[in-house]
Amino acid sequence: MFTGIIEALGTLRKIERKGKDIRLTVASGKLDLTDVKLGDSIATNGVCLTVVQCLADGYVADVSAETVSLTGFAHYAVGQAVNLEKAVTPTTRLGGHMVSGHVDGIAKVEQRHNRGNAIEFWLSAPQELAKYIAHKGSITIDGVSLTVNEVNGCQFRLTIVPHTANETTLINLKAGDSVNIEVDLIARYLERLMQPAQDEQPQSGVTLAMLASAGFMR
Repeated sequence: MFTGIIEALGTLRKIERKGKDIRLTVASGKLDLTDVKLGDSIATNGVCLTVVQCLADGYVADVSAETVSLTGFAHYAVGQAVNLEKAVTPTTRLGGHMVSGHVDGIAKVEQRHNRGNAIEFWLSAPQELAKYIAHKGSITIDGVSLTVNEVNGCQFRLTIVPHTANETTLINLKAGDSVNIEVDLIARYLERLMQPAQDEQPQSGVTLAMLASAGFMR
């Protein structure tokens, strides 16, 4: 679990393609790795990756074909900057929102505007994900926890304050770029809870009709 508050900017040092899977070597920049061990999770541009090798100044992680298909990793190149965040601990400040690191898909940057000291972006989400994006709700963009300021169909507006822009890869985004998005976890669980009861599979072979015919229901 993560918060979407980026701790450091990293760099993709090596990308090894193994069939449809990828093995990454990430230079971790100023990220403190003293408490990181094999098997720990680090969100890399919003994707929860498991550390399979610890380096003095970075880590190695594997990206499965499933993750590659849903994220921008299919098009990343050596030298690209990535947002990094270590998994939360019981004492971590929850400064952003609950982020799983399980990216739902890719959004496209449609417009970029300067608004005073801030940067305003309009992005378009895939239609199947747009229903989870709400005005003043939370969304994760390349691992960054952000507030949605406006929604218009499949498009939504974000405002990036100077600190966030300067400490993440968002400062370099331009129209036409693609970003990893993770929608709010609560929205997904609410959808599941509100599905009609008839969608659920019966837990046994005994039906109401069978009980009635046997005389147990009047």
